[in-house]
Amino acid sequence: MDWVERVTTVNQWRRGGKRAPHKPLLLLYALGHFQNHGDAPIVYRDAEDRLRHLLDEFWRKGSSPAYPFHHLTSDGLWEVRTDDGGGSPGPNVGPLRRANAAGRFADDLVRDLRGDPGLAARLGRAVLDANFEPSLHAELCAEVGLAVDGARRRDREFRRLVLIAYEYRCAFCGFDGTLDGTAVGLDAAHVQWWAFGGPDEVSNGVCLCVLHHKLFDKGVLGMAGDTITVSTEFVGRGEAARTQVTGLAGRPVIPPQGAFPAVAAERVAWHGREVFRGGPRAA
Repeated sequence: MDWVERVTTVNQWRRGGKRAPHKPLLLLYALGHFQNHGDAPIVYRDAEDRLRHLLDEFWRKGSSPAYPFHHLTSDGLWEVRTDDGGGSPGPNVGPLRRANAAGRFADDLVRDLRGDPGLAARLGRAVLDANFEPSLHAELCAEVGLAVDGARRRDREFRRLVLIAYEYRCAFCGFDGTLDGTAVGLDAAHVQWWAFGGPDEVSNGVCLCVLHHKLFDKGVLGMAGDTITVSTEFVGRGEAARTQVTGLAGRPVIPPQGAFPAVAAERVAWHGREVFRGGPRAA
């Protein structure tokens, strides 16, 4: 069975030549679930909020997660069963909740996923490539807990808690952009990298906009206590570089709200030692 072809050719709702990614988003969610929990069924009422968030974030606000949960069954990849042993009660939220509907991959796909440990990652990569811009891939994988191409599964709870702790605001510049009520351009950055023993904990995280996250990971930006440091090795001659980078030197890091811990001193020290480039600029 050519599962790559099957997952990339599911029937999708279309308008004006634009496809709606309802089913691909459910496929990514289900593949992440399989990597983390095996073929345990996905109960609709338990997954509804996460699926709605994915649709709000990567499609448009107000789309119903019930639509793909039911309609993916028509593609031969997905099965829905209710407590009484029946099939899907339809594409509406109420009946899916009341029937305690649960979905899982079709038996033949489950068999092949079990027999080939790399298949879930390959299918995830195929769905991403067929449906989403590359700039969205890492964020999507983090949201659904999916590892592709050997990358580790990101802890989506870490991202959620860090963004809440910093009130959906970049701790370096204060950027707090949203689109239809959903945060855009914000990341949960590890201070001490996971590959080098950094945990998925709020005390090892800071909310940064995508620009400052990249510069933080490249060693252009850092932290010294509760202030921002800027590398002397960074060169930026334009007004944007002065405003968005060099002008940050010596400014305070916006702290998390009181219920959450600030970045632990040992994590800040690790970043300063292992990642930050050169010395800090004068404020």
